[in-house]
Parts: sequence; C-alpha cells; structure tokens
Amino acid sequence: MTPPQARTWSQRGRTPVVRVRGRSRRRVSIAALTCYKPGHRSRLIYRPRRDDSRRDGRKSFSWRDYRDLLIAAHQQLGGPIVLVWDNLNVHKAADLQEWAATRDWLTIYYLPPYAPDLNPVEGIWSLLRRGWLSNVAFSTPEHLVQTIRRGLRHIQYRSHLIDGCLTETGLTISP
Repeated sequence: MTPPQARTWSQRGRTPVVRVRGRSRRRVSIAALTCYKPGHRSRLIYRPRRDDSRRDGRKSFSWRDYRDLLIAAHQQLGGPIVLVWDNLNVHKAADLQEWAATRDWLTIYYLPPYAPDLNPVEGIWSLLRRGWLSNVAFSTPEHLVQTIRRGLRHIQYRSHLIDGCLTETGLTISP
C-alpha cells in the first residue's frame, strides 16, 4: 500500500502562477456608517460606488452621495443622528455643511486630524480586508463588488463584530 500523495494544480518544482488581466482601471469606493444606540443592536449602513467612467468625471463619492447616504440612514434608523466624521475633504464640503445645517435631526462632530484609531469604520475595513478580500485574484470589477457586498453583508448581520470595532477605539456610547 502506497502513502497518499499531496496534489497541486501546478507541476512539481514550478510555482503556480495566476494570470490576471490588468487593463481595468476602474475604482470601487465604499461609504459606510456604523450606527450605535444604547439598548439596540448595532447596525452597518453602506453604499458601494463603482467608477463607470461617466461624464461627470468623479471616481469617488461626492457630497451628494454622502447626503443621500445620510437621508437613507435617517429613514432606516427613524430618529436623530449624531454623526462623528473623519476629516475627509468631502465631509467638510461647503455644500454638505449648508445642507446639514438645515436638518434639525443631524448633528455633526469631527474627529481630530489623522485619528484612524478613533474611527470604528476603520475596524470594518480591516475586517473586510483581512477576511473576504485576502488571497483572492479578482477576475472582473463585478467580482470585486460582489465579494465586497458579501463581506459587508456578513458583517452587517453580526452586530458583535460592529460592537467590537467600537470597543477597539476605546470610545463609549452614553445616552
């Protein structure tokens, strides 16, 4: 009786090589909100945006996209929102600040400059990168978007992961 042999898809002595076409320069941007309310389960609200090379020339989120995300979050959460944002230039856009000033259900605070350790959403990106996006060769932009959505949906349904991202920052929620 012979011992079992390990099998691989490459010839012995040759490193497996995966060929990937590099002609796509499309970008995928994601905006996410981690939502916390004492006595309720934590929530994650996100929106991916693909750069489809549209005429407007934007490759990332505009202030209107963030406005629409906040409106959707307000409708889903059904209450006032206290928003803590990092110092991304779009978050401080004059048009977005003017729009936010007219909303009585929205209060905005900003994190100190370059403080990713205080941002719970950075923990979400870390979970996504270390889990679903690691060791994958994406064949198409659609494959990338599908994998991102699958990973974020997995995190979204597990509120203990979202709570862990807040705990990692050292911040607390007080009513």
